[in-house]
Amino acid sequence: MARPPPDPLYILRGSGASVNALHFCCDGDGPPLLYSGSGKGAVHVWNLSTRRAERVLESHAGNSVIWLNTFNNSRSCLISQGRDMRVCVWDLSEGRSAVTDSLHTGSVGFCQCSLLGSRLGSTLLAHPTQHMEEVSVVEMSSWTQVCSLKPDSNLGMLMSMKMWQADSGPVLCAGYEDGSVVLWDVSHRRPFSLLKVHPEPVMSLDVDVCRQKGISGSSENILQSWRLDNQQSLQMHDSIQMTNPGVSQLRIRADGKILASAGWDNNIRVFGWKKLKPLAVLQHHTDMVNSVAFSDHQDPTQRLLAAGSKDQRISVWSIYSES
Repeated sequence: MARPPPDPLYILRGSGASVNALHFCCDGDGPPLLYSGSGKGAVHVWNLSTRRAERVLESHAGNSVIWLNTFNNSRSCLISQGRDMRVCVWDLSEGRSAVTDSLHTGSVGFCQCSLLGSRLGSTLLAHPTQHMEEVSVVEMSSWTQVCSLKPDSNLGMLMSMKMWQADSGPVLCAGYEDGSVVLWDVSHRRPFSLLKVHPEPVMSLDVDVCRQKGISGSSENILQSWRLDNQQSLQMHDSIQMTNPGVSQLRIRADGKILASAGWDNNIRVFGWKKLKPLAVLQHHTDMVNSVAFSDHQDPTQRLLAAGSKDQRISVWSIYSES
């Protein structure tokens, strides 16, 4: 018999609004941290040793925070994206809570940014723009635009994306409103390939760069995986049907062993990534789950999964950490 799904390790309360974005920072000096972004513009910095918010950053003029990340290999360098059409850079060192720089994106959509630290030490940021179908890639130290990526055909609004470093240079995978996924060659500002993956908008996607395989979800009840062949052409691979429709976010754990989905049905689902085998349905939340994130802890036994919900709570789980 299969083991029953676990209960959460603990619940973080006090967000005061829907939790829309999560990001772990568990390595380096200091306690493990979890950053969360709320529907009312607050960024909570949770100390996971005390399980309390050690500070709250009021940001984005009270507009929803939809994406968070850290960069420069530092927990004190935070970047946030809000629905006030701004990306903000924060200095959190030595107790500071200061926005040191910001970029006006012009985007009023829900597409999250993607961050890439390049081999040359510079950091690239891909962000949506006021042109609904466009991706702009900028170099963060100067906000200099590297390129603008815009499909030739009408694929509708940009919905989701991920950027990574390939041998040939930066590559970006983007999901669009018409259900298509496009693989972009950032250096040459052109698409490698396009694949119609879903009949509905691509709400979320993630890519396992090592296996050259990705996964996407939409408002339907199908998760679809796809592969990148040697010519950087997208090919349909596998799919799995879920009990209920609607996926807010998909995340593949860094070790490539498991996949987590944030469901519109209030549940978190966990799959084996290799064969999309269902492993567990994690039930705690009383409203839709907006965000899932895996911790970046080097110790496999300390790996965590966090989920943020419209019910204003964050659930933290320890699952398959030994696998």
